[in-house]
Amino acid sequence: MSQTVATSPALVLAQPVPAQAAKVWSPAALAFVEKLVRAFRPRIEALLAARVERQAAIDAGAELDFLPETRSVRESDWVVAPIPADLADRRVEITGPTDRKMIINALNSGASVFMADLEDATSPTWENVALGQQNLYDAVRRTIDFEDPSTKKRYALAEKTATLVVRPRGLHLPEEHVLVDGRPAPGSLVDFGMYLFLNARELMLRGSGPYFYLPKLQSHLEARLWNDVFVFAQRALDVPVGTIRATVLIETLPAAFEMDEILFELKDHSAGLNCGRWDYIFSYIKTNRSSADRIVPDRSQVGMTQPLMRAYTQLVIKTCHRRGIHAMGGMAAQIPIKSDPAANGIALERVRADKLREVQDGHDGTWVAHPGLVAIARAIFDEHMPEANQIAKKREDVSVTAADLLRVPEGTRTEAGLRHNIRVGVQYLEAWLRGLGCVPLYNLMEDAATAEISRSQAWQWLHHRATVDGAPLTKERFRAVLDSEMAHVEAEIGSAAYRGGRFGDARRLFEDLATSETLADFLTLPAYALLTDSRRQP
Repeated sequence: MSQTVATSPALVLAQPVPAQAAKVWSPAALAFVEKLVRAFRPRIEALLAARVERQAAIDAGAELDFLPETRSVRESDWVVAPIPADLADRRVEITGPTDRKMIINALNSGASVFMADLEDATSPTWENVALGQQNLYDAVRRTIDFEDPSTKKRYALAEKTATLVVRPRGLHLPEEHVLVDGRPAPGSLVDFGMYLFLNARELMLRGSGPYFYLPKLQSHLEARLWNDVFVFAQRALDVPVGTIRATVLIETLPAAFEMDEILFELKDHSAGLNCGRWDYIFSYIKTNRSSADRIVPDRSQVGMTQPLMRAYTQLVIKTCHRRGIHAMGGMAAQIPIKSDPAANGIALERVRADKLREVQDGHDGTWVAHPGLVAIARAIFDEHMPEANQIAKKREDVSVTAADLLRVPEGTRTEAGLRHNIRVGVQYLEAWLRGLGCVPLYNLMEDAATAEISRSQAWQWLHHRATVDGAPLTKERFRAVLDSEMAHVEAEIGSAAYRGGRFGDARRLFEDLATSETLADFLTLPAYALLTDSRRQP
């Protein structure tokens, strides 16, 4: 990145903004981002250091448990602020990246809510980050349109669209293209700050508001940080405090022990909790990385009927409903299989069973990854949830202990499961390095969360020499399987596509992550270093 653009003495863009988005990345908007970074980057860094310390204690033998120092928060009676009208009914939510066509299709899909994902479904190239804010700006004002250059088909918003919610990046992810005082800004503050500055008042004029999903939180202190960011930002923009609303994804194992506390910290800004099931499985592996007695079976076997997953999701429902707020269900990642009606029927029946379980348990809504699943999910929730939500269903019958949340999932470890992890993990990373963060693979929509399971599970099995199909998994065996699977992928997609892509980088990264002595916290951190490096290796 040889060219830089100074927008103030303290804030520098390491690369120019694409021309299509130059208007929204204005000096005033960037000055607001600079203000947020100056105010909150030190706290973010301290909280990330606290994560490292907590994990070191767990590695040394400490067990996660409900916090004794916050017992009064869990046991006392309080509720969060009343929910805005356009978030009262969230029975079906669809997620996806922030490119123009995806935004239009998602808003038109018939879902109640569209979560525009700047995190797990977006590869944070500078073009994606910059244009994503322009696309959201246009979507808020209903001026967004798109013409497919190959088919000439035009896309525009329908009269009725989903409520827009935005997921900024997690606290751990930097934005290398926005430098404040010579250092990369936290990607979370860039994403949040730009969207809020550009759209808060416009959303309010349209009867909505700036709504967010908060990913990867590991403690109530991180929720407290976000609440302080919200208060600071609203006051700086002269927006009434409480206008911002945020749903927290309970997608880390530590956060499952602090649900009440997270809601309490965000009490005036809360829109509830969500069961981020894929990242939660990854976090279970990562948090228990040093425990040879907590090795997870094939990822396909860790479904929502596993006792630890039931405990986690039911605790979300009980906690949220006690506090007067929504408990959102998890993702259906299936993609309609048009070429195989029989396989499609089986996949859709799995979706129906999953959504039926959620609505009968008491969830107030659910997630889908594809517009083709919206009608199925909606029909099930319409049948079993005639009201806007079922917050009145308190689930006082639920009792969850620390042991329930830490219970090891049951199942087997197979070479077929390892092969699937490699095939999906490497192909996802390759697409991510080319700027695609949401990738259809083998009839499922894969994002960074499922790739995290793939690589962390391979690491866990290797690190503990786990038995896989009757024999310990060694590095030699792993590399032989990796060679075999890469040959399989090349045969599937063709040698020209394989060699013209970034499979060399993706394979090396997956192998390094799986065979390293310690488990890397997030694959997107070393991948981001490759993403921002223009060098390509075959």
